[in-house]
Amino acid sequence: MEELARESIRSISLLYKPARGSEAPRLGSFGAVFIMLKSALGAGLLNFPWAFGKAGGVNRAISVELVSLIFLVSGLVILGYASSISRQNSYHEVVRGVCGRRVGHLCQICFVFNLFMISVAFLVVVQDQLDKLCLSLYETVTGRREMPYHWYTDQSFVLFLMCLIIILPLSVPKEIGIQKYTSVLGTLAASFLCVAITVKYYMKEEHAVSLRPEHTDGLHSWVSVFSVVPTICFGFQCHEACIAIYSSMENKSILHWTFISGVSMIFCLVIYTLTGVFGFLTFGREVASDILMSYPGNDVVMIIARLLFGISIITIYPIILLLGRSVIMTLMLGYREKRAMITEMFESRCRWFLTTLWITVTLVVAIYVPDMSDVISVIGGVSAFFIFIFPGLCLIFAMQTEPVDHKKKLLLIGWGVVTVVVGVFIFGQSTTIAVMELTHKS
Repeated sequence: MEELARESIRSISLLYKPARGSEAPRLGSFGAVFIMLKSALGAGLLNFPWAFGKAGGVNRAISVELVSLIFLVSGLVILGYASSISRQNSYHEVVRGVCGRRVGHLCQICFVFNLFMISVAFLVVVQDQLDKLCLSLYETVTGRREMPYHWYTDQSFVLFLMCLIIILPLSVPKEIGIQKYTSVLGTLAASFLCVAITVKYYMKEEHAVSLRPEHTDGLHSWVSVFSVVPTICFGFQCHEACIAIYSSMENKSILHWTFISGVSMIFCLVIYTLTGVFGFLTFGREVASDILMSYPGNDVVMIIARLLFGISIITIYPIILLLGRSVIMTLMLGYREKRAMITEMFESRCRWFLTTLWITVTLVVAIYVPDMSDVISVIGGVSAFFIFIFPGLCLIFAMQTEPVDHKKKLLLIGWGVVTVVVGVFIFGQSTTIAVMELTHKS
């Protein structure tokens, strides 16, 4: 396990510090699969039972997952291929190298915005878990179920203190070494929650939904199925990290990378499906957008799950911030370099300013948009760029220059067009629904 943790931090470090002019660390198959899982299994898991209810039931949601799996694995394989021909080891550099400067700039904008919204989602999850944990602690100490309101007990104030005392100091440095101590935490938290929800279902005497009949509750239209797509995109999203993982692998053959991608996505499919199915069957349409919020605050097993998820997200948040900050810093320093010398003090001030601004804005958004489903619906739409649109464009552009058989080239270009069209549809549909729901709630 220690060796696995060391492999993890070496590979993850490529995400924010690309190796140039030096040989990249080498990963074996097991290490690559593990880091793919670490990148994909996250806060989106909490939203899957709610998404199953929105989709109209278990059968429909699983059908969408299986169809999505084809595009998910296809996108990963295409990105690995694009990385091999462009010789780049970060997502936006690969897109720029294969598709050109303009598409590369669009990728940078989407990249930063997507990471920003993921940061918001993480803070929303932490805020929810803080609320439940504080209530559990108060009930244990006083025996009362309702905690009186004081400004210093407000979850927004507690979240602010956590950002100030914990997240800000972890996020300011250029490199985040704590990742080597938490390399297995994300997968552990996801696996523990999946098992806990499954066991809780079978331990419960009465269930909101039966295993046998399909429970649609009036959602007869297959149009409702598409409501699960943003959650799938957010949950299975590891495409931004996949190029760094591919670049650090010992065996970079496309066939081997296809195997790694397939195994990783199938394992994620099992975890997400079990969580979605049994969470939905336990609570039915009443399930919360954050599944942990549906369980009582004094449930010891779920308290452990909250702690695992909370700690995991707190330690991953600085990595997400660093990824987004690095893109902005590159643009700022490049602009500065054209006019004056870049000093260490200037770089440090930029880093402090961007870090503080990022945390402040994400904190404000998380406080005023407290429902995780609202955030994920937006992220899911933007994620379509990284899972569908940019991989499809990379395949189309690559086929213009690569020496491939004519019939095979036409087939691959056709698949690239299909992928882009599906991605544009998902982005438009998910974003429109998200805007309409936010407008309705406001």
